[in-house]
Amino acid sequence: MALTDTFVRTVKPDPAKPAGSKHSDAYGLYLHVTKAGKYWRMAYRFAGKQKTLALGVYPDVTLAQARKRRDDAKAQIADGIDPSTSKRAEKLAQKSAAGNTFQKVADDWLKATAADRKAITQQKVSNWLEKDIFPSLGRLPITTIGPREVLAMARKMEERGAYDSAKRLVQICGQVFRYAVAEGSAERDVTADLKGAMQKAEKRHYAAITDPALLAPLLRAMEGHNGHIYCRAALRLTPLVFVRPGELRTAEWAEMDLDKAEWRIPGSKMKMANDHIVPLSSQALAILQELQPITGHGQYVFPSIRTGERPMSENTVSAALRALGYDSTMQTAHGFRATARTIMDEVLGERVDLIEHQLAHAVKDANGRAYNRTAHLPARREMMQRWSDYLDKLKRGAEVIQLPTKAA
Repeated sequence: MALTDTFVRTVKPDPAKPAGSKHSDAYGLYLHVTKAGKYWRMAYRFAGKQKTLALGVYPDVTLAQARKRRDDAKAQIADGIDPSTSKRAEKLAQKSAAGNTFQKVADDWLKATAADRKAITQQKVSNWLEKDIFPSLGRLPITTIGPREVLAMARKMEERGAYDSAKRLVQICGQVFRYAVAEGSAERDVTADLKGAMQKAEKRHYAAITDPALLAPLLRAMEGHNGHIYCRAALRLTPLVFVRPGELRTAEWAEMDLDKAEWRIPGSKMKMANDHIVPLSSQALAILQELQPITGHGQYVFPSIRTGERPMSENTVSAALRALGYDSTMQTAHGFRATARTIMDEVLGERVDLIEHQLAHAVKDANGRAYNRTAHLPARREMMQRWSDYLDKLKRGAEVIQLPTKAA
């Protein structure tokens, strides 16, 4: 006779049966009632042997659920699968998946690929994982993470307006997933499904002063800056070399040839095929020579104040400009590139191709071929000296030439 919900709920252990009593339902399903509890079991034969399959404990598993599990087991038997063996394999797989959390796999990936990155990049990727990725995905088994979970993590970054960072984090997750696929702990890279789902950052314009009359007081304020010597040197050097802020703050002494008055930025650092050469004017050279006795024993020209093992913060020069009264709507560190580009062209009449070379922009010859980064170096050296001399004159209040006004 089949069991009922009422019977299952009310049945008590039989004192005369210390090992417990068994109450049959149908097709091998029975309820084993003991002093410790009520257990669902299924009796079956497989490969000529009598076996027992545990289906759960009442009331966590109801009668209806126990019958459903019995039917699933019978279907496996019909397919030639031993449900007991299948259940053990499933438990092992679940245990393995629980151990292969995203954080564990990501840590393994970070260690395995460390040799492919510079130490500073390794630290940056590690920080991104710890700060922005692990709080959302770290504890989840990597096999349970789908594109929606990754996208939800990225959306938090996009809500803060950090669109480029959100895209970078998804790229890192993709690298972790591909590593997991290669190691056998994941089936595929789920971030491939997010193509086209990420928001694009609005084109960014960096505030820049391009009027010599307004640039002059800024240069004088920068010259009088009384902050830390590393910061003051970086601040004064910024308009003289007009490289990108990241290139300046990560400048290394190994890249500097003070005898040749030349700074050679490795192409790998700028994601270019060739090195980028920055001729150093006498003014730029003087700043570096002043700083060399202080930081020359270390790797970075402008090290972090806290530790010489890392470069200064990316916000150092911008913070110094704000302290001088120039916020991000007036002048940025990156904006000095536009400052130089405009004034050198429109006021000083320098050759545009030389300016573009010095900005590390792609410049092509008449046949459409890209120039080597060492092209026109003597002419660029002279141009950089003229630029530094002009900035000195502006600081002294001489030769302030207004930009030509455009006709209405």
